[in-house]
Amino acid sequence: MTEEINFIIETATESMNGSIAHLEKEFLNIRAGKASPQMLGGVFVDYYGSQTPLSQVANINAADARTLTVTPWEKNMMQPIEKAIQIANLGLNPMNNGENIIINIPALTEERRKELVKQAKAEAEDAKIGIRNARKDANNDIKKEEKNGLAEDIAKKAEDDVQKLTDAYIKKIDDHLAVKEAEIMKV
Repeated sequence: MTEEINFIIETATESMNGSIAHLEKEFLNIRAGKASPQMLGGVFVDYYGSQTPLSQVANINAADARTLTVTPWEKNMMQPIEKAIQIANLGLNPMNNGENIIINIPALTEERRKELVKQAKAEAEDAKIGIRNARKDANNDIKKEEKNGLAEDIAKKAEDDVQKLTDAYIKKIDDHLAVKEAEIMKV
């Protein structure tokens, strides 16, 4: 195969890997009942006038499966951190004991679990759209190369390779979703 075709396939692979990485990141934000420091990844604190990620002003730990502890590096940051967690609208209720902020993670109800599964499915579908867009871009690039003199059989083989790549990445997404769904529904 020509260098151009290799480049097109490599570009499609990179794009598809990006979709998978984004999906994995989004899945971290969908909590499955276990306390995890990533749950607070989207919380920003007003730190001397600038919005700063919580992880840059405090230490976040999972004390156990149902409890997160947030230990600010500066004692005067207790109130702003507590306020930021409430504003983030994560359904969490922080408690300040003077040293740490303790967050008890409530058990998920069946209804909430189903909502989270729907959310996970929506994220997986978005990732699949990203994969299909990468396939479309690659196929368009192959067609351009074909118009520029690329042999028809080479173009056909390249399109088949792109389709196999697409199928493999769609399967990866389905596998990720199945694992996440099982994790969410496990009581």
